[in-house]
Amino acid sequence: MKLNYFDHNATTRVDDVVMEAMLPYFQHEYGNASSRHALGTVARRAIDKAREQVAAAVGVQPVQVIFASGGSEANNLFIRGAADSLQPGHMAISAVEHPCVLKPAQALAQRSVGRWTLQRLAVNQRGQTDLAAAREAMSTKKPVLVSVMLANNETGVIQDVAAIADFARSQEAYVHTDAVQGLGKITVDFAALNVHAMTLSSHKIYGPKGAAALIVDKRLLLKPLIYGGGHENGLRSGTENVPAIVGFGVACELAKARMLDTAQHVARLRDTLEQGLIRMGAEIFGAGAERIPNTTYFALPDVEGDTLVVKLDKMGFAVASGAACSSVNPGQSHVLEAMQVDPLLARCAVRVSLGRSNTQAQIEEFLAATQKIVEALRSMSSLSF
Repeated sequence: MKLNYFDHNATTRVDDVVMEAMLPYFQHEYGNASSRHALGTVARRAIDKAREQVAAAVGVQPVQVIFASGGSEANNLFIRGAADSLQPGHMAISAVEHPCVLKPAQALAQRSVGRWTLQRLAVNQRGQTDLAAAREAMSTKKPVLVSVMLANNETGVIQDVAAIADFARSQEAYVHTDAVQGLGKITVDFAALNVHAMTLSSHKIYGPKGAAALIVDKRLLLKPLIYGGGHENGLRSGTENVPAIVGFGVACELAKARMLDTAQHVARLRDTLEQGLIRMGAEIFGAGAERIPNTTYFALPDVEGDTLVVKLDKMGFAVASGAACSSVNPGQSHVLEAMQVDPLLARCAVRVSLGRSNTQAQIEEFLAATQKIVEALRSMSSLSF
């Protein structure tokens, strides 16, 4: 059975060009980048080139790129690394942050009761951070750290990070954005977003797993999470994963070059998909907000999301019932809860996230399969009464 992959926000297939660039560093150019011999020098130069490629993708200098093992580590490096460099105070994060921002912030507040405090910035029913409420919250209790993601991994809703950062900076806060879902789908410019730190990840842009970056303002003070040999300007010790870093660099270069074509392609597919889902009676979460072009988060009333995901998988369609990173903790999406979605409807949520390889024919087949499943489930439900 053919697999139709509709889960690109969870991860992406490694691009052929990326894989070709990585292959020499597994067996032929296998040196440790910290070694001073010829093989080590080759590895160091490869990392330097990748750092330049990542930097160019978001408009920064290579020295601002700190490589990490994944987006989760990079987000933790900002939250915990900044906290360890500052006097304890107040943290403000959006209510729809990824767990790898939310949980370290919660842990910091729980471990240091009375020293670090945490507030979630409210979002409206479209999933957008309420700017007036955010300004009021930050005026009432001056923050030291602020983190607001650029694009939500579930809804695809884009936040006005620059406006939030502008006010947060006026309060002398360090500002961070998790831009993992934005890179390759919309323009991501570090200076334009006006932040002190930004997280990027390789495997969301057709690169390998195991590579990510925290982009940092040169004046940002951080303490490392991992101590050792002082790699990555002392902020992330450990022997570099040269093949993955090389792949990340090439993936960034490709993502920047292909962004416009990819965005237009997936936007056309998403529009067709949503039109078909709405005809079935679906609700599209975040539909009234600006969103990244590849993401649809929908619910068909009375059709449980997990059930629909499993049945679609059996018919050859890979989709998600929420965030892949949260699947080990089933329950209502905290994103939909923050958007004040009815819990019964939230249980019906399914996410489709499209990529370059998806086609119009696949969308039509998906809609037909979904219609068939929904009719069968509703028929069974009516027979049970």
